[in-house]
Amino acid sequence: MNVLMPNTLAEACDLCAKQPDLIPLAGATDLLVHWPLRQAEHDKTYLDLSKLRELRAITWAADSVTLGALTTYWDVLQDPRVKSDFPLLIESARQVGAIQIQSRGTWAGNIANGSPAADGVPVLMAYDASVALISKSGPRIVPLHEYYTGYRKSVRRSDELISAITIPLRTYDFSVFHKVGARRAQAITKIGLAMTRQSATPATWRVVANSVAATVKRCPAIESLLHAGSAIRKPEDFSAAIAADVTPIDDIRSTADYRRTVMARLLYHSLKGVNPAIS
Repeated sequence: MNVLMPNTLAEACDLCAKQPDLIPLAGATDLLVHWPLRQAEHDKTYLDLSKLRELRAITWAADSVTLGALTTYWDVLQDPRVKSDFPLLIESARQVGAIQIQSRGTWAGNIANGSPAADGVPVLMAYDASVALISKSGPRIVPLHEYYTGYRKSVRRSDELISAITIPLRTYDFSVFHKVGARRAQAITKIGLAMTRQSATPATWRVVANSVAATVKRCPAIESLLHAGSAIRKPEDFSAAIAADVTPIDDIRSTADYRRTVMARLLYHSLKGVNPAIS
């Protein structure tokens, strides 16, 4: 196993430019879980970012909060302002593995890993987060809902690193996060859902699902249904919009039909009493 440990972000970017096959590491929780079984991973070269203190801070501004790329789930759980302004981050962080994983795993790593079952990504996306990418060529910002291009694929170039995640500060009158799995934590999600509604006129909905497509997926058809105030009288009234937004599969954890059915029920029962069109 080859590991490079830069001391500065500039040095890290320089290494990425010279060696495009480097694999960035933050918490390394996903890598180490499978380490004994994946012998091919042992011969790769990894870029350990743990010394880059400039990537650790949680920074509050007048209109946003920025999570440095090394911000862990535990860092967020310990921040009292996150609890008041972004409660879904707290809810999802509490369900990512055990305390050992929460204290090492990073929000940026959850994005970079690209798993369609990622638990941190749906809530970030529901809050309209954006991803800051950095390379020797300079920085750029990508909205998180535009970051993924396919299964474990993204717009991040091989010479780029995720440097931060920025979430705009907004007022919400409704937010919810659901994780359906074999148990509450330390289990891979069968179907997950994050929803927010900005308390503005007109209200702005965000609906994001995981484990129902090749990537974590924002759901524009369901959002349009809610924006239009369409009458919903039973869970099945979401079926057409769900079919337009997601493409679940049968796998070892669940079936596509189960995921569609549970997603419709989560939507209906979460929104009943909140949206006047849903009765």
